[in-house]
Amino acid sequence: MITSNQNSKIKLVRALLGRVKERREAGAFVVEGVRLVEEAALSNWRFRFVLYDDTLSERGMLTIQRLTSAGVDVEEVSASVMQSISETEAPQGILAVLEFMNLPIPQPPNFILVPDQIRDPGNLGTLLRSAAAAGVQAVLIPPETADVFAPKVLRSGMGAHFRLPIHSMSWEEIGKTVKPEGLQVLIADMEGSSCWETDLRGPVALIVGSEAQGASASAQRLASGKIRIPMCGGTESLNAGVAGSVLMFEVLRQRNSKQ
Repeated sequence: MITSNQNSKIKLVRALLGRVKERREAGAFVVEGVRLVEEAALSNWRFRFVLYDDTLSERGMLTIQRLTSAGVDVEEVSASVMQSISETEAPQGILAVLEFMNLPIPQPPNFILVPDQIRDPGNLGTLLRSAAAAGVQAVLIPPETADVFAPKVLRSGMGAHFRLPIHSMSWEEIGKTVKPEGLQVLIADMEGSSCWETDLRGPVALIVGSEAQGASASAQRLASGKIRIPMCGGTESLNAGVAGSVLMFEVLRQRNSKQ
């Protein structure tokens, strides 16, 4: 059992939780909680190690047993050590260090999300969770967007990271990904055409910018058009997580329509 905060695994967890630079250099990130560890296991994600304590639920212990049987490095820690490294107010008694994996982008893609300058972790996580539910095939992360593997983004994403191809790219790389495939590139913008009246059944790349700043100049140059959500009651805008979710599900609705 690990009882010291000076243990090398504990030090690594702290570094990965705290700094994007550490995550990139180590090629690893941390997930916490029973559900996220379960999701990673079900997705056959690569584990470096798992830590748990004696407060772990029965459901969590079943996951520990399965991971141990699969040969994953699993180690018990004291409850005080777990508390010291937890990012949540009520730790569930389990966390895992996972390796970065780039799931392949389906070819040719017909539904891509680009979260542009989304710096709020909750909004970014919400977009990823909605993207997985709405059938988005890949999420391309441009510069100046929050680190997609930050702890709060992972918690908000609720396992979407393990089901979606998520690739960090420069705008040049994003352009090379969407343009040759003939995707219609649309920016979510209040000056755009109504999403109810825009044909979204064909291949589309949806760019969602921040509520405060909108889409970047790079996004504007790449886009072929703009799209908006009609709203009532004098409401000027929705936050990026909500707006992007509405638009992604409108794509899904149109594609599932019998008309």
